[in-house]
Amino acid sequence: MSGLPAIRAIARRELGQYFGSPVAYVFLVIFLLLAGIFTFTFGAFFNRGEASLASFFTWIPWLFLFLVPAIGMRMWAEERRAGTWELLLTMPVTAGQAILGKFFASWLFLALALALTFPFWLTVNWLGEPDNGVIVAAYVGCWLLGGAYLAVTCMTSSFTRNQVVAFIIAVILCLLFILIGFTPITDMLARYASPDLVDAVAAFGVMTHFDSFAKGVLDLRGIVYFAAVIALALFITAAVIRNRRS
Repeated sequence: MSGLPAIRAIARRELGQYFGSPVAYVFLVIFLLLAGIFTFTFGAFFNRGEASLASFFTWIPWLFLFLVPAIGMRMWAEERRAGTWELLLTMPVTAGQAILGKFFASWLFLALALALTFPFWLTVNWLGEPDNGVIVAAYVGCWLLGGAYLAVTCMTSSFTRNQVVAFIIAVILCLLFILIGFTPITDMLARYASPDLVDAVAAFGVMTHFDSFAKGVLDLRGIVYFAAVIALALFITAAVIRNRRS
């Protein structure tokens, strides 16, 4: 089976498994509930006095920190636990095609979850005149951020057959990516290191690049950064799978 059709076939298989069980629907409900609570309650949406989704985008990296690994932890761990790992890899697809198919299916599912937050967007447009260009850029940043988290989770899922272990390792790694560029951490580092070193370290953190999108800037450096994180994590996944396949 050639490249693109094989990837599509794997992606359709994965999406069918998502929506063939109540897990996907439960996740979507939990995500929307938590997003609403963090945006309108903890984010003090109605007290800000402005038509903006800043409160939503402020909480998204932290909300994704736990919910995105919950999506991706089953990618390979479940295949190994159920004994279908070998069956999948004996199909006429390469390891790379299987990885991309699984990853893109999860990323599309995450895109659906983000799209279902459209009532938030309608709300701010009903209440005032927000800068919709900023909101679109921030949504792009959310999707790229979620893709990076998913790729990391895909990698950790290939390490073990235990989904909980894959989840915990993914959360720890994604948290490290957050903390590297988190303002309180960089401020503390600035007391002991030069500004150039602080900037260099912060450049490896997801928050440094996500904040640009949240401000409405479609920064090419941010796109390259998230693409690099995704590519590196999927490359490591492929190396693990090929090693187990041999």
